[in-house]
Amino acid sequence: MARPVKEAAVAELTEDFKSANATYLTEYRGLTVTSMKELRRSLGADTKYSVVKNTLTKIAAKNAGVDISDDLLVGPSALAFIKGDPIDAARNLKNFQKENPLLVVKGGIYEGKFVTTAEIMQLADLESREVLLAKLAGAMKGSLAKAARIFDALRIKMEAGAPASAPVAEAAPVVAQAPAVEEAAPAAEAVAEVTEEVVAEVAPATDAAETPAE
Repeated sequence: MARPVKEAAVAELTEDFKSANATYLTEYRGLTVTSMKELRRSLGADTKYSVVKNTLTKIAAKNAGVDISDDLLVGPSALAFIKGDPIDAARNLKNFQKENPLLVVKGGIYEGKFVTTAEIMQLADLESREVLLAKLAGAMKGSLAKAARIFDALRIKMEAGAPASAPVAEAAPVVAQAPAVEEAAPAAEAVAEVTEEVVAEVAPATDAAETPAE
């Protein structure tokens, strides 16, 4: 390979490493051309699956600040540069490997750190981001609906217990307004209690969604 061609290949690989959300390293020895096409199709348009030269990959990984063991850069290698959801890509790799056991997943880079084959398979068993967001939305919708019912019940209760309005007496002393302030206190306390209850209902769902999957 001519020097300019090598430099261009290294530059492209370096950019792929930097822009990918995750990178999975595989060995495709024994796979047919048709199988390789099926693998690329199963990984989706957000994944670039490229056959690479190990020596150039090592240089590109170093340029991108990615740590890949030399032991993994042996044999016919191909890299899956994930631009979409790394969990979906790991699941697609696992499913393809079930039907094509000649595909070997050797490891990869996820969230800037090296991950083993076993860890990639664990990622494959996790729920995708879209599923988790859908569950969070459902939980929050239920909590907000309950909050709305609580506030509505409070409003009805306050309206039912409110005294009928009476004409304001002329020249009434300012001191006469004091009882009104005292009567308003229980209502404010009731609103505060309801607010605390609503926060307690919504918080668990939000906390659960922010907890990263193990």
